[in-house]
Amino acid sequence: MAPRFGIEEEYFVVDPGSREVVPRAADVVRRAAATLGERVSTELVGFLAEAKTPPCDDLVKLEEQIRSMRAAMADAAAAEGLRLAATGTPVLGDLVPAPISEGSRYAASVATYRGLDDEQSICSCHVHVEMPDRERAVLVGNHLRPWLPTLLALAANSPFWAGRDTGHACWRVLAWARWPVAGPPPYFASLSHYEEIVAALLECGALMDTGTIFWDVRPSARLPTVEVRVADVALTAADAAPSPG
Repeated sequence: MAPRFGIEEEYFVVDPGSREVVPRAADVVRRAAATLGERVSTELVGFLAEAKTPPCDDLVKLEEQIRSMRAAMADAAAAEGLRLAATGTPVLGDLVPAPISEGSRYAASVATYRGLDDEQSICSCHVHVEMPDRERAVLVGNHLRPWLPTLLALAANSPFWAGRDTGHACWRVLAWARWPVAGPPPYFASLSHYEEIVAALLECGALMDTGTIFWDVRPSARLPTVEVRVADVALTAADAAPSPG
């Protein structure tokens, strides 16, 4: 049986008049939860909202789920007098320092990473592919490493930052590069090797917890999947789930 897959998308919450980002993601998430339930959540920064598809077994179903999910999120934003933008970095707005969402984990992130959180205003598309076990997820990640630059180039959707053309197709990946555990992962000989590296990163303080492993591909900490995290959020649902034809 072919593995199932799904995606997580992040969106900017924007004012429809000024088109600037506004820290009201929590309001949108509360309203969207009536339709999407636990498949919608806040993020570290107050103008980011995240939504997730259920597992799918083909790209047609995935695109249908993305369209439905985006419609629910857009309706929730409109009901709050807001809009959503699917772009990897914010185009307009007062960005630094970023407004941090409420919650103990977000507070812990600020205490741990300090200035890195000030500019953590990025929206990604995370693709999860079902794996039989974590060992397989680690080994599949090894095979994906050479393709990460290609995936990044194909998915680039973040040329702007705070009203300025950065000159880069994917500014988000450059913002990520400053983090201690981000970018392409090293090669892992086995699951035990992966766990040894993670344990060392936790011990030295580079990681707050396993949720802050921000490598471009990793075994998911929550799901039985390999998670590919390299892509900017896609402009359209069709871009996020391109037809095999």
